Amino acid sequence: MPEFGKYTKELKKLIDESDHILIICHINPDGDAIGAMLAMRRWIISQGKNARMISPNALQQFLLWMEDVDQVVDFHHNIVEGTKLIDDADLIIMVDFNSTSRMGKAEQLVVISAAKKVMIDHHPDPGNFADLVISDVSRSSTSELVYFLVNGMEGSEFSDPDFITAVYVGIITDTGNFEHGFYTGDTMRTVGHLLDMGVDKELIHDHIFSNFSPDRIRLKGFALHSRMVVHPELHTAYIWLTKEDLDRFHHVKGDTEGFANVLLTMKGIVLSVLFIERTGFVKMSLRSKGSFNANELSRKCFNGGGHRNAAGGEMKGSIHEVVKHFENTLPAFRQELEMAAEEMMR
Repeated sequence: MPEFGKYTKELKKLIDESDHILIICHINPDGDAIGAMLAMRRWIISQGKNARMISPNALQQFLLWMEDVDQVVDFHHNIVEGTKLIDDADLIIMVDFNSTSRMGKAEQLVVISAAKKVMIDHHPDPGNFADLVISDVSRSSTSELVYFLVNGMEGSEFSDPDFITAVYVGIITDTGNFEHGFYTGDTMRTVGHLLDMGVDKELIHDHIFSNFSPDRIRLKGFALHSRMVVHPELHTAYIWLTKEDLDRFHHVKGDTEGFANVLLTMKGIVLSVLFIERTGFVKMSLRSKGSFNANELSRKCFNGGGHRNAAGGEMKGSIHEVVKHFENTLPAFRQELEMAAEEMMR
């Protein structure tokens, strides 16, 4: 990241000059969004500053054990309180997204706010909607980026236990415990520092990866047995789940986390998609291997975005209509899919 010191200096100046700081993450927050938000807040309050947090909607169950997560205001269910926090803020720090549309119903309030705005993110193609844009696609996660920013502002390793836990959660969730996503030697060295500082990896892994209900396990089995479609000639596999399927297995938020990644364990598959039916629209999670650009497919077909190998999107209509649209669109990407598959075989 060019001129990293310049960014830490500007960010610290904005924090020092502010009295009412608000941190907001993206809608349907994942472990990285919450980890980055909690980590940033932990350092800010260590400086004697007030900092509040907003999530555009409810958090996933597997994240509710984290320290201070009860301080996150769910804007969707607490609009009055959330609106007041935005109105009162003189600095708004936006983490883990690069488009204002990712703030859900809070978007317009944040956009029109007179507060100074900072964006901290690691996704490609950042929008220009903040006074200070800190974007670094070379990081595995926004939490990893926050780790470097905070240590830069601190002038040394910030070893607060809740801070290092939040950063660790963000890194391992955005990389699927290093099974997918983008990470480098710097990422692993960061993880090494976190372990040296005493992060409780066994406890965290238990909460994140070994905390599923029997219903969730049954849903996964059903999805793989009855809702999986494989197109070996296009090196693609997908799962589709209706609202009725989710209700049948008493679905709670976060139960389908990781389903799309399972499909990439099949030989020859370089693209996997999870389709989940909601009321009036379908949510997609796309994962890919190698050179195939899931982000590009998501942007062109589903008004979505993300990373090269991990993206998401949404589309209005029934799940059958959306899946049919995907089936009709997929052959246009045959060349890219075949190329990625060939590269993986070398």
